[in-house]
Amino acid sequence: MDNTLFDFVEAKISACTAIADHLGNGDGHELFNYFRRGIHGFESTENISDYMKDNGLFSENRFLECCGIYEKEKVCSVRLYPGVRNTIEELMSMDIMLGILTDAEMKNARARLEKVRLYNHFDSLFTFDITGYKKPSHRAFTYALDSMKLEAHETLFVGDSLRRDIAPSRRLGMLTAHAIYGDRNPDRDRENIEEKPDHVLNNFSDILNLIKDGDENEEHGF
Repeated sequence: MDNTLFDFVEAKISACTAIADHLGNGDGHELFNYFRRGIHGFESTENISDYMKDNGLFSENRFLECCGIYEKEKVCSVRLYPGVRNTIEELMSMDIMLGILTDAEMKNARARLEKVRLYNHFDSLFTFDITGYKKPSHRAFTYALDSMKLEAHETLFVGDSLRRDIAPSRRLGMLTAHAIYGDRNPDRDRENIEEKPDHVLNNFSDILNLIKDGDENEEHGF
């Protein structure tokens, strides 16, 4: 979902910039680095608290104001990558089962999908508070497969992270497609991950070519 359907990093940077402007201190990238470090988690507003305390700006009321700004601007700044809506709708017309597996919690995932008007376009939505596991744990993937009554070899998993998406899904036997257009660390992860994706997507709509090529190969006995 995040950085595969839309650029969530840019949405977070925009939200962080709004906070920096509100506080009159620093810039959005400086605050975003607190989220990126992962001390509290990529979604936790405790990162805002740490930033404010480190810069001598913290007060309870000011912190609550910044949290409100962050949540509002983060969702408002979410925008689909080019071609995503048309591709999803074409896949739906082909009666292909569509599901999302994300580390976000349901309230956040739903808000973002509703913002881009895609919430009702998926058969299943598996969030961290549903599966109980975060990627790259295999249990997150097997939970989704079992719930959708699918075998690994029957699925195509599309993700932007080689480490968190491609490696675990490929080990489980899924066909994989690396959404490289949304990957912020492809070179770093490529050095540390043995599993290679079956396909690389330069844009989301490339999925349609994979599906159509697969259908043609089946027709010709490949």
